[in-house]
Amino acid sequence: MPKSRIRKKADYTPPAAKQATSIKLSSSSWVAPVMLALFLIGLVWIVVFYVTDGTLPIKSLANWNIVVGFGFIAAGFGVSTQWK
Repeated sequence: MPKSRIRKKADYTPPAAKQATSIKLSSSSWVAPVMLALFLIGLVWIVVFYVTDGTLPIKSLANWNIVVGFGFIAAGFGVSTQWK
């Protein structure tokens, strides 16, 4: 039986190096203060509601004051997505 030809493999050449691109990782100066302010407003809103037995911040909202407080906190998380 005849021998098959031996194929010479090409020498390994590594792929060309990629050029590094600079990425701007700076956020606007308003993002962090607004985020923290919304977190704190929501927290204070809920704490005041519990400490005053529901008479403050807005008595007519009753237990919906908790939803308002968590709404401020959720808005703070929404703003936090803009922070780089």
